[in-house]
Formats: sequence, C-alpha cells, structure tokens
Amino acid sequence: MNNLSVDHLIGIKDLSKQDIELILKTADSFKQVINRPIKKVPSLRDITIANLFFENSTRTKLSFELAEKRLSADVINFAASGSSVKKGETLIDTVNNILAMKVDLVVMRHPNPGAAKFLSERINARVVNAGDGTHEHPTQALLDAYSIREKHGDDFTGKK
Repeated sequence: MNNLSVDHLIGIKDLSKQDIELILKTADSFKQVINRPIKKVPSLRDITIANLFFENSTRTKLSFELAEKRLSADVINFAASGSSVKKGETLIDTVNNILAMKVDLVVMRHPNPGAAKFLSERINARVVNAGDGTHEHPTQALLDAYSIREKHGDDFTGKK
C-alpha cells in the first residue's frame, strides 16, 4: 500500500508510523532525483497546487514551489498582501475563489494556530500545513526526521 492514512498533512500527530516511514522512503527516491542533471519528474503532472501564504516566508515558500515544479505540478502562488483579504474577504471565500480554478491541493502558511485544520474541514481539496503560527510546521518536522535518520539510522527511540 502506497497511500497515507490521512487526506491532509495538518500535523505530525495525525500521521501513523507507517505514514512517516512511507514519506521518508519516498523522500529517499526524490533525493536521488535532485542530484541528477535533469531534476524534473512527472510525478504530479496534471495536478494543480495553490501555495497560499498569509504571512511572509522565504525558505518555506521557495522550497514548496521548487519541489512542486520539479515534480511537474502546475503551481499558483498567492500572497495575502496583494489580495482581497486586505479588503476583508474571509479565508474560506478566498480559498473557494482559488479552488474554482480547479486546484487539487492547497499548501497554506497562516499566522493563526489551527488555520490549516480549519480549512481542511471546509473545502473540497487536500491541504498541506506549511506552518500555522506557533502551532506546527509538519513538513519541517518531517525534514528534521529525515536528517536524523540519515545521520543516526531508522531507530528514533530516545532521540530528541
């Protein structure tokens, strides 16, 4: 089975051990891809991803966009600073307007804890939490786990 047990990547606590192992194993194969002369693969061809950033970010935003493009996804970037959010449009209205463009997946960074979970319960698309305030940044936690695994092996027991 090559599917996660969850529809959305909101937090680490939602992932099973098998989910995390699958993500890390998949990352191994993509790490090989980025070290090749041709760094693009068709894994997400015909998938449209909207990167919704409601707070400033450089590294996270660029990392997601680069990964999405290397996986051949169509990418839409949204920054709240130049949008109708500044005129009072709600999060749900903003995202539904974007989803009307046939978006399959939403990557969202938001200053409010729980915003990604809130959104995942109200829209018809998959959601990846790219950081929600002081709450959680699950992709960063997975990257940390990947780095620990590379240095210390698969057994995370007792590692901090």
